[in-house]
Amino acid sequence: MNEPVRRESMEYDIVIVGGGPAGLSAALRLKQLASEAGRDVSVCVLEKGSEIGAHILSGAVLDPVSLNELIPDWKEKGAPLDTPVTEDRFYFLTEKAGIAVPHFTMPPLMNNRGMQIVSLGNLCRWLGQQAEALGVEIYPGFPAVEVLYGSSGEVKGVIAGDLGMARDGHHKDTYTPGMELRGKYTLFAEGARGSLSKQLLIKYGLCDGRDVQKFGIGVKELWELAPEKHRRGLVIHTMGWPLDNETGGGLFMYHWGERYCAVGFVLHLNYKNPFLAPFEEFQRVKLHPKIRPFFEGAKRIGYGARVVTEGGLQSVPKLAFPGGALIGCAAGFMNVPRIKGAHNAMKSGMLAAEAAFVALGQGRSGDALDEYEQGYRASAIYLDLKRVRNVKPLWSRFGTFPGVALGGFDMWTNQLFGLSLFGTLRHGKPDSATLRRARESQPITYPKPDGVITFDRLSSVFLSGTNHEEDQPVHLRLTDPSLPVSVNLPEYDEPAQRYCPAGVYEIVEQGGGERFQINAANCVHCKTCDIKDPSRNITWVPPEGGGGPNYSNM
Repeated sequence: MNEPVRRESMEYDIVIVGGGPAGLSAALRLKQLASEAGRDVSVCVLEKGSEIGAHILSGAVLDPVSLNELIPDWKEKGAPLDTPVTEDRFYFLTEKAGIAVPHFTMPPLMNNRGMQIVSLGNLCRWLGQQAEALGVEIYPGFPAVEVLYGSSGEVKGVIAGDLGMARDGHHKDTYTPGMELRGKYTLFAEGARGSLSKQLLIKYGLCDGRDVQKFGIGVKELWELAPEKHRRGLVIHTMGWPLDNETGGGLFMYHWGERYCAVGFVLHLNYKNPFLAPFEEFQRVKLHPKIRPFFEGAKRIGYGARVVTEGGLQSVPKLAFPGGALIGCAAGFMNVPRIKGAHNAMKSGMLAAEAAFVALGQGRSGDALDEYEQGYRASAIYLDLKRVRNVKPLWSRFGTFPGVALGGFDMWTNQLFGLSLFGTLRHGKPDSATLRRARESQPITYPKPDGVITFDRLSSVFLSGTNHEEDQPVHLRLTDPSLPVSVNLPEYDEPAQRYCPAGVYEIVEQGGGERFQINAANCVHCKTCDIKDPSRNITWVPPEGGGGPNYSNM
């Protein structure tokens, strides 16, 4: 029997959950404003990864517009941005060929010239250093696992996760209760499908009147290329093969640094075939004649996976609620056709910081930061998302080739005239409801990995640096443990076996029957299972502090 938990608490003006671009930008902006006004504002950032940047995964081609505003002298301060885009290619792939799409056919917003190829994890590490230099307290290895509420239902802060819990729930000798971090306002910057953000969306009805949120999964590798194959500043995007017309997604490839190549595959999670496997589709596209030559004589040095928000403008929830706000991808500010979200995440953090700073100066706390909501609607974020709001729905309705063509036309009319002939289209079903039954679907045979260009999941997870304390409660929770075998297996051939890019879920034979096995130690925290499970039966929660991937240069 465990003893009652007694928690220590710490008080701050602002508590920020998540040390990504949005959370760190909010912290920096708060301290900048406080310095300019000669005031003291206490700010803390909780980060579930072992260090800032450990769980950050992105392409990434960065639009530096928000960084320019936040830290105008970032070059002089040594920001890790040293690879501007010099060449930008876009291909429509067939099985054997790649058809170049001329850039003059695309609206200017799709142009990557002037952007920077970066490791977003390295950028966050640098932003964290800038924030700490201004007095921000950053606590890596501190996942926020519970929201603290006041007597009027307002958010009062969060509780950090306990350490030293055994798998069966008892307190080990090393048990340490998590602290209460209390703030006048709490900003949630958990990224896509945040575990606490999900709860807040429901509690405060933040999605009322909004469209359903949509997601994609991004699977990424980092390579060191042979010197003669590396083209610093080259950006490649593709669509088409190996996906069929009703399945959305495509490859990205970014050459940066001295020999680095970030290559990945984004797959829209509204796909229909339960036999489809995002990881294997990514491995397969690397074999295409337009892509494979880059990796001959190269070495794969990193791997990771993460979901991204794809709902866009019509899916952005109400941002502010009593005592807090959603910022960054917790709210869903990704621009899908540009495959960019960091600039909007950073700007949203800055807007929330500005609203919170004004509120603190007025002696307020625990109310809704409505000024943040107003600031968002008047900001570049809103315009950025408004111009591309119909690309995802058109792609989903009409398939890749006609849908992308219609989306391009819609972006042009928005760019030139500020209007859309389609109005604002809706997304339809949540991604968990788009799968066909297995009996109505065609199984897919994937080529075996060759260990040179293509690889298996477990060797990939090894490269992610993923580590979890083995004797801890499983952080992938089933609402009904019987559903994977009783419903998902006969109806959908249990798609968790395939949509998980880390080999977490297996159907294993046991005593003449089947059993659903969860290999939680493999989890790279992508959260696909929390989104795509057709029974909506899996809930992802943070594991013990510091657990998960430890990405480097990702």
